[in-house]
Amino acid sequence: MSGDASAPKEKELRLALVCYGGISLAVYMHGITKEVWHLARASRAVHDDTTDLTGSARVYADLLNEIREAADIRVRVLPDIVAGASAGGINGIFLAQAIASGQSLDPLTDLWLDGADVERLIDADAAPASRFAKVWALPLAWMAAGRSADQLDEADEGTREEVRAKLSHFVRSRWFEPPFSGSGFTNMLLDAFAAMAGTARGPRLLPPGQPLDLFVTVTDFTGHPERLELHSPPEVIETEHRLVFPFSDSGRACDTLADPAELTFAARATSSFPGAFPPLTVTELDMALEQRGARWPGRSVFLRRILPRQFAANTIAKTALIDGSVLANAPFRPAIDALRDRPARREIDRRFVYIDPSPGTKFRLSGAVDGVPGFFQTILGAVSELPRQQPIRDNLEALAERTRRIERMRAVLEAIRPDIDREIEQLFGRTFFLDRPTPARLVAWRRRAQESAAERAGFSYAGYGHLKTSNVIEFIATLLHAVGGAPGTQRWSNTRARIDQALGRRGVTERAVFTGAGSEPAVAFLRTFDLDFRVRRLRLLARRISEAEATAGAATLEPLRNEVYASLGAYLDARRPERHRSLRAMVRGLREDAEPLLDALGTSLDLTKLDADTDARIAAALAALPRDLRRAMLLNYLGFPYIDVATLPLLQGEGTDEYDPIRVDRISPDDARTIRSGGAEATLKGIQFNSFGAFFSRAYRENDYLWGRLHGAERMIDITVSTLPGPGRLRAGRVAAIKRAAFLAILDEEEKRLAAIPPLFTALRREIG
Repeated sequence: MSGDASAPKEKELRLALVCYGGISLAVYMHGITKEVWHLARASRAVHDDTTDLTGSARVYADLLNEIREAADIRVRVLPDIVAGASAGGINGIFLAQAIASGQSLDPLTDLWLDGADVERLIDADAAPASRFAKVWALPLAWMAAGRSADQLDEADEGTREEVRAKLSHFVRSRWFEPPFSGSGFTNMLLDAFAAMAGTARGPRLLPPGQPLDLFVTVTDFTGHPERLELHSPPEVIETEHRLVFPFSDSGRACDTLADPAELTFAARATSSFPGAFPPLTVTELDMALEQRGARWPGRSVFLRRILPRQFAANTIAKTALIDGSVLANAPFRPAIDALRDRPARREIDRRFVYIDPSPGTKFRLSGAVDGVPGFFQTILGAVSELPRQQPIRDNLEALAERTRRIERMRAVLEAIRPDIDREIEQLFGRTFFLDRPTPARLVAWRRRAQESAAERAGFSYAGYGHLKTSNVIEFIATLLHAVGGAPGTQRWSNTRARIDQALGRRGVTERAVFTGAGSEPAVAFLRTFDLDFRVRRLRLLARRISEAEATAGAATLEPLRNEVYASLGAYLDARRPERHRSLRAMVRGLREDAEPLLDALGTSLDLTKLDADTDARIAAALAALPRDLRRAMLLNYLGFPYIDVATLPLLQGEGTDEYDPIRVDRISPDDARTIRSGGAEATLKGIQFNSFGAFFSRAYRENDYLWGRLHGAERMIDITVSTLPGPGRLRAGRVAAIKRAAFLAILDEEEKRLAAIPPLFTALRREIG
């Protein structure tokens, strides 16, 4: 890309994908996540100027190139946050693995089409003893599913007989124990990860330094105790059942997002649908790995990380994990929390995209009289349906409030920016050697700016100093608590109390007196531990670089941007508990005096060295810029203390990195109507038998997978195009033509594989036109 002012504007469309549960609708959801993967592949290929793409990925690449030509915007699509529950959890795990490792997602298609069949899933010990066993149960099963035997006549003859036979086998299997094999499904998942690892590997689909974060919800059936602090009584014990298994590649290239055993553990646990699969225990996975002769070297570290309470109590072997949808079917919260500390290199369009395979009314049970649910319907809804189907209004309101806070913050920044620019110009405008920055000069100039900001802020600087001190103490306590590895809010509180006592003896408290540039103990404390200040400063400089690229060109500023992000990466790495593992024994042995531990943490963080490295990088990169641009970037960098004094109280725990409004998009059968309207009822087979339908027919699975790809393609195109500003929209008719090209590419790619549904291909080609 050229470095002149005519270079296209760069924009990142970042996707936080939230995948709902859906039982057999997992097959449909796989079709959607496959299109997310193809779009990410296409975006990476366009960025790398490669052309070896086929199918819908080729259509997406053409779309991104057309956007660049028509709107002068280079859009890069980055699915960097994935959260899932149950069936959505499995699909999210495999999608994240493909994005992080560069492996192909195609082997998962075989898992769903071949493996997600009742005959494969049912436990051999649960199968009916003969074809006459429990024949009386069939009418009851159909009635409970809201469907009679006569309604099966709607299907074609071959499918009707397949469904009837497999449903008969299913309902006549053992009762009062889960009919599906847990170990069998565990082995299917291990096979799928092995098949992915055996595919040709492409590049990681996110840029270096951009982390991929995966969150999988799980339910701990027994639960674990949590202490809650009250006024009266001072402490109570409650049982917590909700679990979230986090994974991250920390923005680095990797062969696998995590050990396949760990990904399998999460996938099997989140999808342990109550009554269908037995709960997962670690023993089940241990036995499967032993039978395969596979090793799991990080077993203890992994279990301690995701099940810290159970590990500490030595109850891991007895822990029973069930479906993540029981308590968190729409896992927005961990995805929202992951928005903190996202690097931002250029303009960001952040989307939360959630996949709901069956939106709208969830109850398909019979038995209501005059709109009042019957006895069994009430019980079944209370224990099963209602907890899963809570609306996401609270999550959307949280995102909306965050967006409003962001907009207020940006308005404040724009309002004060001219005044700050004038202050900095007056402070440094006639400084000798300003055009020749060196590391030593940067240190002196930064301190001069800090003192000036404190003086100009007057008495309000004391409040700013108190807030900074409080935030840094909180950071230290949280980091040391994580380093110690012992869970629980009480342990965190104890660590925090010891730190407060040690700092108090040094004259540093949240109420430390700040006069002028601050008291000496407080200043020394902040220089040693205030890592977040450094991160905020670099991120603001990165935003200013992005703004300047519109006129100066990306290539001109690329060296400075690269050095900013190299330094930012070093500071962020210092936040990681793993970096300070040598302090674990000291943290766990902390009883009274925390001063030696604070000294050891200061040495381990070594912000003095990180600052020196950063000054060297920034000085060298500034020296390479044209004079006017160098001066503007330097003054922005030095002016940060003024901005921080004004904005830190408004941040409310947010960073200044990915600080852009958030929009929410849904993908569901109701939202993709270009080919066929009518939603799930008109397109999907898996909604039958209370969303177990696709387990009973290969044709049903093929149908839902194909519709998933088609609906996913339509919505991915909609979402990509919607990132363009009003004047940059594509000309009339182009979006419809692009969708048609994607639909036909998918049909051409899948027609040979999906041999059980030829009539659907005929119908779709007719409807697409």
